[in-house]
Amino acid sequence: MPIKNKFLASGHSACSGCGQLTAVQAVMRGLNPDVILANATGCLEVTTTPYPTSAWGLPWIHSLFENPSAVASGIRAALNRKKNKTTKVVVLGGDGSTFDIGIGLISGMWERGDDILYICFDTESYSNTGYQASGATLYSANTTTSPASACEAGAACPLIGGSQQNKKDMIAIALAHHIKYVAQSTAGFIDDITAKVKRALEAGGPGYIQILSPCIPGWKVNENSAVKIGKLAANTGLYPLLEYIDGQPVGKFRVPMPAPAVAEYLSLQGRFAHLFKGDAYKKEIERLQELAEKNIKKYGLR
Repeated sequence: MPIKNKFLASGHSACSGCGQLTAVQAVMRGLNPDVILANATGCLEVTTTPYPTSAWGLPWIHSLFENPSAVASGIRAALNRKKNKTTKVVVLGGDGSTFDIGIGLISGMWERGDDILYICFDTESYSNTGYQASGATLYSANTTTSPASACEAGAACPLIGGSQQNKKDMIAIALAHHIKYVAQSTAGFIDDITAKVKRALEAGGPGYIQILSPCIPGWKVNENSAVKIGKLAANTGLYPLLEYIDGQPVGKFRVPMPAPAVAEYLSLQGRFAHLFKGDAYKKEIERLQELAEKNIKKYGLR
C-alpha cells in the first residue's frame, strides 16, 4: 500500500537537495498504485532501502547493477501469463547501469518490445561509488577517473580538462530500437517529468525517459541548486527537453531568445571549476557552447 498516499516516503538517506530524488518524486506523481518497480544498483537503491527498512510504497525489487531490465522482463512475462495487462512495470536506473553496464540487456528488452517503461536518472557519473566517469559524462567534466590536470598554462605537462570523451547519445540509441515512447527531461522541470511518465504509460509498449539529475557532491554544487541547474541545462540547449512517439517528435521545449550561455551553466558546478582558471581552457568552454548550438539546430529549439 502507498505510504501516506505517497509512493516514496521521506526518511531516506539521499543527500539534501539531491537532484535525483527531486526527479524521482516527480516520477512517482505520474504513477498509480498498480505498478511494480525494478531498481538497478545505485544511489537510489542504497539510499531508499537500507536493511531492514524501505521508503517505497509500491512493489519494489532490486537485483544487480546490470539486470533490472531483465528482471522487469521476467515480471512482465509473468503478468502476461496471468493475462494481466493492467499492471505496469517500471525500471529505475542511473546512467552507469543504463549507458554502460546494463545496455545489452536494455537492448534485448527493447528488441522484444516488452511493455516496460525504463527511466534513467542521469547524474553523468557513477555517483554511488565515488563519482567516476560513465558513458553519460559530459566532455570536460572533472571526475575521479577523468581528473583535470593541475598544470598551469605554459607548463611542460599537457593540459587535460577533465573527461575527454563525448557523452553517449542514449536517446538516439533508444530511437534506433523503434520503441513506442522516448523522452528527455531534467530535474528542473517537475511537471514535465510527471506529464511524460503519464504519457509513456498511456502509450503502452516499451518506453524510455532520460532525466538529467544533478548530483550535489559529485557535481560540487550547492544543496539548493539542482532545480536551477536543471533549468539552465535545458535553456542553454545543452540538455534539451524532447519527446517522441513511434519515432516522431511530438513535443520539445524551445530555448529562450537569447539562450543563456553554457558558461553560466558550467560556472555553477565545481566539476567544471578548472575551465575558469585563466584562458587555458577557453576552447573547452567554446566546444561545449558549440554542442549546445548543434542541439538547438538539430532539434529546432528556436
